[in-house]
Amino acid sequence: MGARHSVAEILLVEDNPADVRLTREAMTEAKVLNNLHVAADGEQALQFLMREAPFEDAPRPDLILLDLNLPRKDGREVLRVIKSTADLKRIPVVVLTTSKAEEDIAKTYDLHANCFITKPMDLEQFIHIVQHIEGFWLGIVALPDRPDPH
Repeated sequence: MGARHSVAEILLVEDNPADVRLTREAMTEAKVLNNLHVAADGEQALQFLMREAPFEDAPRPDLILLDLNLPRKDGREVLRVIKSTADLKRIPVVVLTTSKAEEDIAKTYDLHANCFITKPMDLEQFIHIVQHIEGFWLGIVALPDRPDPH
C-alpha cells in the first residue's frame, strides 16, 4: 500500500454472516486501520468492483478476501473477472474458503489468486488467520497505489 493511504480498503466477499462478524472482530483486534466493505455474493462483489449501482462511489480495494462458494456467482468466476480486468488485476486476492480440495487450490492459482487459505473451524484460529492476512498484506507487502477515481 502506498504511503499516501493511511486507511486500507478491504473488500470481503462472504455470504456467511458469522464469518463476516468474525472477520470484523479480528480486524478490530489487529488494530490495523481499515475500511471493511462486504459483498454477500459474487454479483454484488463485481458490482462493487466495477462501481455499478448502487456502488458508484465504492473505493478501489487494497485487498480482496474472497470465499469460493458464493450464491449467484461463485468465487472462481469473480476471481476470473478480477484477474482479467485491467483496472482490477493488480489487487491482491486472498481466497479464504472452507475448501481443502486440491482441485480448488490448483484452479484458483490457475486463475491468478495471490494465495489460498482454508478457513479453520476453530474460532480462535480463524481470528488468528485473519489477523495474519491483514498484517502480511497490509503491513509487510508493497502494494501498488490505488488509482485516483476521478
